[in-house]
Amino acid sequence: MTATTSRPSEPQSGPRPNVPGPPSFAHLTRLSDDTGLFEHARHGIVRREHGYCTDDVARGLVVTSREPEPTEEVLRLAECYLAFLTHAQDCGGAFRNRLGHDRRWTDEPGLGDWWGRALWGLGTAAARSPAPWIREEALVAFSRGAARRSPAPHAMAFAGLGAVEVLRRHPAHTAAVALLADAAAAVGAPGSDPRWPWPRQRLTYASAALVEVVIAASQLRHGGPTLDDGLRMLAWLRDIQLRDGHLSVVPAGGWQRGAARLRHDQQPIEAAAFADACATAATITGDPGWEAGVHQAIGWFLGDNDVGTPMWNRATGGGYDGLTPHGPNLNQGAESTLALIATLQHARRWS
Repeated sequence: MTATTSRPSEPQSGPRPNVPGPPSFAHLTRLSDDTGLFEHARHGIVRREHGYCTDDVARGLVVTSREPEPTEEVLRLAECYLAFLTHAQDCGGAFRNRLGHDRRWTDEPGLGDWWGRALWGLGTAAARSPAPWIREEALVAFSRGAARRSPAPHAMAFAGLGAVEVLRRHPAHTAAVALLADAAAAVGAPGSDPRWPWPRQRLTYASAALVEVVIAASQLRHGGPTLDDGLRMLAWLRDIQLRDGHLSVVPAGGWQRGAARLRHDQQPIEAAAFADACATAATITGDPGWEAGVHQAIGWFLGDNDVGTPMWNRATGGGYDGLTPHGPNLNQGAESTLALIATLQHARRWS
């Protein structure tokens, strides 16, 4: 990968959030057992009847692998999540997604978002885990899955993020290079209209993850998109999601071009994806202006949002499942808790 000095348009900045220490893994541990990570909770109590999903287990492997000095408990979680993913993967590189509490799969192997997120988790473990046995097994499973391609741009983007991670440690990994290039191509190039430079006519979910792949792929030696394409899309995404200086993410229902934009319900994964993309932009460009986006995402969880309320429970360490016009949805499921942890992990470097 090569460096570049391109710069974004001037980002808006604000005060840095007062981060309450390192992220807590207490609620993630509460949601996990020796099989995997339960998907749902009612308030802070796990709902076992809904079982597990590869989507969330993969995100669990991402955040546990990002810990530079994991505790014994966090390392145990990473091993458990890796074992789940290798069990979910078939010999052709696809993944099953849903496992019941009875330990029976309820679906067939496929290449949906869960395939992409599984490769993201495996790639992160292969690159960042301090445990060599985790890195080795994760790389084997990643390499098997990286030979496949999904028709879904989001799935390809998540898989591309895994390829980015692998290339940190293994820059000559040919399958990861090809996967990252194909992921950026699946996202597409921005449009020419500055009022809507998005490649599609609708914003849906985790949009910043798609931008992050384009930005990262711009560093490929051959065949990558231009950095300016990714930065232009991220700058636009940043600008439309700022309201009175704080982050106001596109809600779960999405936003169609030309339609009125709703404000709720806002999902924690949007703030987490935005933090990741801004951190990647700051790292690649060397422009500290992109740090503001990381701060705004952290601030969204800590209460600097449309309702002015924290989006996490300090007592449990769990993230709330969504921001409604009346305040947070107090359920603390896996997806929201993982989004909280992933965002707060950036505070080590960017706060």
